[in-house]
Amino acid sequence: MDLYFDPVPLLGEARAVFQGRWAERQWLNVPGPFYGAVTDNCGTGRIHAPELVLYEGEHFTEYVYRQPRTPEELRHLVAAAEDEVLSGYGCDGDAHWTPETVREWWRDRARIVEYLAARRHAWEADDERSGQGTAAAADDYAEYVDGELAAHLRVYLFWLDERRSPTAADRLPRL
Repeated sequence: MDLYFDPVPLLGEARAVFQGRWAERQWLNVPGPFYGAVTDNCGTGRIHAPELVLYEGEHFTEYVYRQPRTPEELRHLVAAAEDEVLSGYGCDGDAHWTPETVREWWRDRARIVEYLAARRHAWEADDERSGQGTAAAADDYAEYVDGELAAHLRVYLFWLDERRSPTAADRLPRL
């Protein structure tokens, strides 16, 4: 069983760069404490956190497709947020996600996979110019949705209910 990595207490003073507003978050963000809301279109998020950040549409607004699971990944996301000129990343997702809204997001996951597939060709063309590997990251996100994300979200559901990481003796909630 996966343990829950709670990254927010590790933010310290870096918390100040996370000024994104929950109501403005991108619909593509995976549930968890971090999200991209109204961000610039400079395409810097993947430079700092390629394993966590993707771009929405033609405007290159940033969203979090994988929550950080280690201190190193957290540092990468902090660097992406620091470089984001509109301060559009948020770190208060835990105050807004509920088990019900996580399950609702999960039920609608096919919409995300369809979106990723539909944008793939455009991202391949963008990658030729930018070299950021966005098309491959979109494939990674789709594979994540079809694979290990369900287990990660069940651990997150437990954390939302209990505010602690599950142990081997705990039963994880249904997704």
